[in-house]
Amino acid sequence: MSCCVSNQSVIVTGAASGIGKACATYLLEGGNRVLAVDLRQADLNAAFPAPSPALRTLAADISDTETCAGIVSTSVEVFGRVDGLIHWAGRHSIKTWDELTAEDFDALLRVNVTGSFLIAQAVARRLIAQGEGGAIVLTGSTAVIHAPIGGTAGNGGPAYVTSKAAIGGMVRTLARALGPHNIRVNGVAPGVTETPMISNYAQSSRALQIESSPFGRIGSAEEVAEAGCMLISAASRYVSGEMLIVNGATSFG
Repeated sequence: MSCCVSNQSVIVTGAASGIGKACATYLLEGGNRVLAVDLRQADLNAAFPAPSPALRTLAADISDTETCAGIVSTSVEVFGRVDGLIHWAGRHSIKTWDELTAEDFDALLRVNVTGSFLIAQAVARRLIAQGEGGAIVLTGSTAVIHAPIGGTAGNGGPAYVTSKAAIGGMVRTLARALGPHNIRVNGVAPGVTETPMISNYAQSSRALQIESSPFGRIGSAEEVAEAGCMLISAASRYVSGEMLIVNGATSFG
């Protein structure tokens, strides 16, 4: 499939694996410039071994305010501008309600919720300064619909589900706040997707997911990534404040 975006400078977080890597690859193949961000430089080097003038990798922790500002500054320094953000980075937790501590909960929210806000905030400030609008995509999850309880099956537990539920509200409030600046904010809520995040799923969980999907399979990272890219494209120029469910109708089975 040809890329729906071209000649854009896009920050992609969580880019070393899974959906983030698929997204960065898709954008690069479409003729875009990508700042690929993840926590460890070694993982980014392994994901993108071939140098390209259209690609810059950066190891960074998005749960820190100054670091997020630095991510944006790097994109401006290398590519001259920022046109959009697709934020896939996040943490998973399968701890059950009675296993979780306050420290566990706060650590997950710091990355999945506060980190999402901080990187969106940093990018929005730059987009406003440029004065040409832009687009931001954050990541939720259909775990908010299914409400898994965690445990040995590998599904997300209460901390993870809560963190992803917060993204829907964040998307809506940021969309209203940034709309006057011609900045669109949307979210993608993937279902279970073939990524390293589900590597610890029990076979019974995988089988149940396949059985409940009308397509009879688990979705690919590429399919979710392409949906995220659509939301920063001109094809979605009047779409803002929405959470796009990408799970092959599994939620409705």
